[in-house]
Amino acid sequence: MDATTVTVTGAGGQIGYALLFRIASGAMLGEDRPVRLRLLEIPQGLKAAEGAALELQDCAFPLLREVEITDDPRVDVAADDVRVVVVGNPANTNALIAAASAPDIPGERFGALTRLDHDRARAQLAAATDAAVSDIRGVTIWGNHSATQFPDVDHATIAGRPA
Repeated sequence: MDATTVTVTGAGGQIGYALLFRIASGAMLGEDRPVRLRLLEIPQGLKAAEGAALELQDCAFPLLREVEITDDPRVDVAADDVRVVVVGNPANTNALIAAASAPDIPGERFGALTRLDHDRARAQLAAATDAAVSDIRGVTIWGNHSATQFPDVDHATIAGRPA
């Protein structure tokens, strides 16, 4: 199976660094999908990205085929079927800016992650219902990480039953 290329911008920063190991382990694309990581950094962050690449190599992830480090955003990083996931607040605003900056990529291929807010909502629902967090599924967070955020449990389940 061909490796899927995943480009992580800001790979030397805290969020990017944390994502690298999850991606390389198969937690993002699945335990049968080889990955090729491209670490895109600003020149000042290259040393941190190089350190992260060495740590990834030390881990000997079976799915990790290659790690490339660059500070050149013009490096061919997007395939015809590219998907863009934005992490960092304000997440939805950043995703909108990214989509507006890449008009050749269909808008439905852009998304934003608000995992901290998502996990908080799951934990609160679990506490309110005396359930295990691992039994909570289908919680959605709408809006940015701010007072405009709306946790949506309309499609949530607890141990397979509607919340």
